[in-house]
Amino acid sequence: MEKPCLVIMAAGMGSRYGGLKQIDPVDPQGHIIMDFSVFDAREAGFEKVVFIIKEEFQQEFQRVIGDRVAKTMEVAYVFQKLTDLPDGFRVPEGRVKPWGTAHALLSCRKEVKGPFAAINADDYYGKQAFRDLYRYLTEYEDDLTYHFAMSGYQLKNTLTENGHVARGVCAINEQGYLTDIVEHTHIAWKDGVPAYTEDDGASWAKLPPDTTVSMNMWGFSQNFLRETEERFAAFLEQGIKENPLKCEYYIPTVVHELLEEQKATVQVLKTADKWYGVTYKEDKPLVERAIADMKKAGLYPENF
Repeated sequence: MEKPCLVIMAAGMGSRYGGLKQIDPVDPQGHIIMDFSVFDAREAGFEKVVFIIKEEFQQEFQRVIGDRVAKTMEVAYVFQKLTDLPDGFRVPEGRVKPWGTAHALLSCRKEVKGPFAAINADDYYGKQAFRDLYRYLTEYEDDLTYHFAMSGYQLKNTLTENGHVARGVCAINEQGYLTDIVEHTHIAWKDGVPAYTEDDGASWAKLPPDTTVSMNMWGFSQNFLRETEERFAAFLEQGIKENPLKCEYYIPTVVHELLEEQKATVQVLKTADKWYGVTYKEDKPLVERAIADMKKAGLYPENF
């Protein structure tokens, strides 16, 4: 069995934040959020990291973090490209938006040869999630069913005060397995409680604060990449017709289909850790304070 590797999705445009937020420092030593994820992953047992980036950012990305990580872990780079499409498809005229998180993972299909954890570049996940996910990936192998895992966070621990976020809202059975996941792209605090809208704010539906949500921290076997690739053409057929400039192929979409077809199970590894992220510029001071507090508590050294 191949040792699990860590895949970090860092090709997002950062449009809401303004600029390449994935390489914006969050402490005086110049560390970025990814540094802390890599630190926690290495501590948990991961020895290789695959960065999914835009090709034009590779030189700057290596300077800011890649070369530093390469001193302690094996590092590989893959590029998410708009033109990476199945035969018979082309990029719609005027499209600049990436194809989404599931398409991002497809970028590493030739680099990843075994089980892997997938995370966002600009999210802080906490140490417990990496430990639990690494343990799962080293204990379970696919048989007649694919065996996946997901880190589950309490919704109230994943929201920003400065705008809306996208989260996969989860349904879980008594055995702790995911039964469904629905991606809501506009969740925010509304009158002191979490709520989501699907009509640009004309109406809102409340969600319990302790609702389990996905923060795009997954544990997959290589079979997930194969299934994602096989399903991409069907997504494009519909997506390009309905929303050619903005349709996105999400990881939860593929997971949802595999669950419906009873081809996979997804163990939800719940964590009480608080998420931190810089979705908006106004989020950055909060993240900086949290990192400083964790350093004072001894969770991270000043320099690493």
